[in-house]
Amino acid sequence: MLARSALASLRTAARQAAPARGYASSATASTSSSAPYFLGAGLAGSLAFYLSTRDQRLRLEESKAPAAASAGNAQGMKKDEAGAVKVEGDAALSPKEFRDFELTEVIPYNHNTSRFIFSLPDGTSSGLTVASALVTKAAKEGECLNDKGKPVIRPYTPVTAPDVEGKLELLVKHYNGGAFTEYLFKLKPGDKISMKGPIPKHPWKPNQYESVAMIAGGSGITPMWQVMQAIDANPEDKTKVTLLFSNVTEADILLRKEFEDLAARKPEQFSVQFVLDKPPKGWAGPTGYVDGDLVTRALEKFGTTPDQKDKIKVFVCGPPGQVKALAGAKKELGYTKEQVYKF
Repeated sequence: MLARSALASLRTAARQAAPARGYASSATASTSSSAPYFLGAGLAGSLAFYLSTRDQRLRLEESKAPAAASAGNAQGMKKDEAGAVKVEGDAALSPKEFRDFELTEVIPYNHNTSRFIFSLPDGTSSGLTVASALVTKAAKEGECLNDKGKPVIRPYTPVTAPDVEGKLELLVKHYNGGAFTEYLFKLKPGDKISMKGPIPKHPWKPNQYESVAMIAGGSGITPMWQVMQAIDANPEDKTKVTLLFSNVTEADILLRKEFEDLAARKPEQFSVQFVLDKPPKGWAGPTGYVDGDLVTRALEKFGTTPDQKDKIKVFVCGPPGQVKALAGAKKELGYTKEQVYKF
């Protein structure tokens, strides 16, 4: 508990920074026919989901005392009835009802994404499970309605870790004409929105798989980050992770420094590749769309192959066009339906 208190103090000292998210392109008609590969039947839309994060100042502090930080995080976790990693302590959110939370600050992240920071009651954290999300709507009755007069409800993934007390941060891309983002980006500090959660997704269980492949596009990176953070925080979790993160341009890459830091600290456990549709001159990473060959080459680092069956899990989350290309392509890599989870 002493280690956990030390970690809480470090997080309190680092409240001012946090990451954000962006958007990836989808495959065009000319690329879809040769695009990916393996996911089997089904077409999943993409929504901006969850993943907790740490800021760089916190990372510097934790690097000075990694054992204390990791032990603190591990002690602060338990499991819910579904087996998902869950944070101990009081939760500000409720899965049964919408609750209002005050917006305290809006901080631009990049050219089209901002951080929205909300306050939580003293002594509480979001209390979300890993992996899960929350849903939002306007707090004021009659605001932000759809064409049927019903409240517009949208899912998001906080970028603060589930056990961070006192605040919750959403990183949101501004979609021109988007029903909820147009409303959200007009809010000012002191305004409120309503939230409900957790909305359970894939319940993460340490060491359930030897290796995990994560394929993300744009703001679909957040559930991947949530799971990767949970793995990183638990010294007993030895799961190896390969991430392929696609975006339109280099400026669209979200959480880049956090991912690079993670791969640099634990290269034997985390492999990260950024894929760009429109790379800048001199870009050394992969380009174009994520296809089967790219996935196969990326997984080779940890000796991962589709025939490992129950030893590997594939997570996918991205914009609809990308998920459609991945899910609908005829080229098979050999992964089964059970091996693939689409957030």
